[in-house]
Order: sequence, then structure tokens, then C-alpha cells
Amino acid sequence: MNAKSARLRRLPVIGAVAAGAVLLLAGPASAHVSVQPGTAEKGGYSTIAFKVPNEKDNASTVKLEVTLDPKHPLASVMPQPVPGWEVKVEKAKLDKPLQMHGKTIDEAVSKITWTGGKIEPGQFQQFPLSVGQLPADADELVFKALQTYSDDDVVRWIDPSKPGGGEAEHPAPTLKLVAKGASAGKGDDDHDSKTGGKNADGKAENASSSSDEGDGGSDTTARVLGVVGIVVGAAGVAFGLIAGRRRSA
Repeated sequence: MNAKSARLRRLPVIGAVAAGAVLLLAGPASAHVSVQPGTAEKGGYSTIAFKVPNEKDNASTVKLEVTLDPKHPLASVMPQPVPGWEVKVEKAKLDKPLQMHGKTIDEAVSKITWTGGKIEPGQFQQFPLSVGQLPADADELVFKALQTYSDDDVVRWIDPSKPGGGEAEHPAPTLKLVAKGASAGKGDDDHDSKTGGKNADGKAENASSSSDEGDGGSDTTARVLGVVGIVVGAAGVAFGLIAGRRRSA
């Protein structure tokens, strides 16, 4: 076998390896707990949702704990019921009371826990919240989330962003706050302060829609990269077969 024939025989293997590598890189593109939509207006109200994907093949997610940003307490936090899940809301006394619509608020929600349900392998679940009034003097709200699996493994999504914009290994869900009128995500829920969240269902639908849009870029990129890898691998196999037939002829 000459050197040219050896190279031709190796092409299918190289193509397959390239395809596998691309798929591996594309897989975890958006597989972490995140806030959807990713932005909201400063000083307003919004409906957000924590999007929780199940990253394991042999265990289900059975619990989600979310700790709110203690630096920026929110006077109003209302969870929307999620079928199959029970929710527990914990409050804490505030060192500095808040003023909201002429009322003094001396305690605020500090932690929310969802239990009783299951997120099976290959699936995700959203946990909506109506929140407000968002701080006007901050650029983001950082939440800490603990994801518990049925095998008792706990993934701590609590790492801050790395300097320079790099993503941490287990990034904490973060809601970016933008100036009023800037491009913010859907989910403005100003009416909740007056109606007590009567229209939460409708707003939660916006959050779900926005979450799909928010992750659409990452998911699409992953799919495109995966398809490219498969095409490269298939091309390598086809080229090797053609080369083999030519040598035989």
C-alpha cells in the first residue's frame, strides 16, 4: 500500500472523528439553569422564568432551590403554579425597609424551593415568577440555584461571571437590567402591583415564549454545528469508498 492509498483510507476515520468532536462541543451549549428572558427594565415589573434542563441520562431533576439577590430585595415575588410541583416561599426581615405604593415593606422573599415533580432525562422545565419592583440602581440581579437529582447529586449554579466575560463552569442565573425604553425581554408585569397577579397566567406565557427565543441562538448554533459535523463525517466515508473502488478498478 503506497502513501497515497493510506491517506485515502484514513479520510473516513478523520471525517468521523471530526463529526464526533463537533457534536461534543455543540452539546452543552445551553445546558445550564438560566433566567428567561435574560433582560428586564430597571424600576419596572417583569415575569421571568428559571429554565432548568436535565443534564443527566440516568437521573431526574427532583428539586430546585433559588436564592434571591440579598443586595437587591424585591417587594413582590409571586410564583406561578407549575403542574406536578409544590412551591415553598421563604421570607427574611430587611435591614432597610422598602417603600412601595405608599406602604412600608419590612420583609421580602429570600428563597423559593420547588419539589415533588420530575424533569426526566432529555427534558427541561420552566418555573415562572412575577417580580418587582426591579431596582433602578443596579445593572443585574444574580440568583443562586441548586439543582438536585434523584441520585442525590446536587449541582450548584452559583459561580459569578469570569473577568472579561468568560462563562464560569456553573454560572449563576443572571437577569440583566436595562434602562427604560431599551431593548428588554418580554414579561413586563406592572399590573401585578395593582391586581395581585390576576393575569399571571398570560404573562407567564410570554415568559415561556421569550425563554424559547432567548435560548434559540445557542440551540440553533448547536444544531448547525452538529449537522456540519455529520456532513463532514459522511463526506469522508463517501470519499473513502469512491477511492477504494477506483483502486480496485
